[in-house]
Amino acid sequence: MSQVTITGIEVTQHRHHFSPPFNASWDTKPRTFWDATIVRVHTDAGLTGFGSGDMMIGFEGNEHLFIGQDAMAIERHWRVLNNINFHAGRCWPLDLALWDLAGKITGQPCWRLLGGLSNSVKAYASSGTLRAPAELAEAAERYLALGYCALKIRFHRGDWRNDIKALEAVRARVGHKLDLMVDCNQGWRMNWDTYAPWSLKDAVQVARELEKLGVYWMEEPLHRGDVEGMRRLRDTTDVRVAGGEMTRELYEFRNLISAGALDVIQPDVALVGGITGCRRVALMAQEHNLIFTPHTWTNGMGVTANAHLTAGACDAPFLEIPFDPPEWDVDRRDYMMQEPLRVNQQGLIVLSDRPGMGYDLNEDMLKSTKVG
Repeated sequence: MSQVTITGIEVTQHRHHFSPPFNASWDTKPRTFWDATIVRVHTDAGLTGFGSGDMMIGFEGNEHLFIGQDAMAIERHWRVLNNINFHAGRCWPLDLALWDLAGKITGQPCWRLLGGLSNSVKAYASSGTLRAPAELAEAAERYLALGYCALKIRFHRGDWRNDIKALEAVRARVGHKLDLMVDCNQGWRMNWDTYAPWSLKDAVQVARELEKLGVYWMEEPLHRGDVEGMRRLRDTTDVRVAGGEMTRELYEFRNLISAGALDVIQPDVALVGGITGCRRVALMAQEHNLIFTPHTWTNGMGVTANAHLTAGACDAPFLEIPFDPPEWDVDRRDYMMQEPLRVNQQGLIVLSDRPGMGYDLNEDMLKSTKVG
């Protein structure tokens, strides 16, 4: 195979406005738009790789570090991106575009290039809003009817005891037909939110209630830097402790794993390390008999990239799908795609055999939403 050379990198920003707003549990400001960054990597072979995820802040001016290089030198490109990550921003959508491109060059889907274990992974529905107990129980029934095997419920109702009431309503309605996970939302805050995270004692109290309800994991129950607290919590409870969605450096995952702080490791390839970096974390987690299942709250392109890694290289019990209709449905989440990412009636994300990621851009929508 002759070398395919990178000839250009194009980064565009997009904003899709909508109404009524989406009230995310982790954000005190109602959301009335959804931003997307699209990265296109062009080559002398006429092939283009597409990626999406974080905003590519700090990438401008670094294009020359990739142009003229072998498109398949992904490890080399990852090292450059890792340097940019240190000096500037998280430019990992470029890594996703390079993997899409690698699949197109080799004629293989990314899940096969990444290990070929499977072309599918079970999905869990990841809710985003804070519904009243009865409304949440009704939503859980709808997820069950759509084929989902698991549901993640968000906490943030002021007093965690109110969160427990919502969780109890779901368990009472659907029994154990759904595995239930809880996102405690204590690991990080939006820029404008200044309230303190839980203490270890708070998290232990919550964990005792979650044990009674048979919850599969509690996610981000403490501040992301409280490694010792997470280790002690993990030793205290039977509920799995999950985290790492916004952890920026790979060595931090190594430290979290070696400290025994987490049962479930959750980096998002669109935000942390790309596929190339997160593949290292996935293997590290497997060697320590831990669960690797990415956080995926970006868009359908980001979820698809996470699904290729998870299906191709891991044995994850399920993968997150941001899905909480009507406030957060595929029309808002995946507006940049020709076909939104969907879960089948068996609750599976089934990946295409097409070369690369298997998605296409909705160029008309991208044209109408382009900003800057």
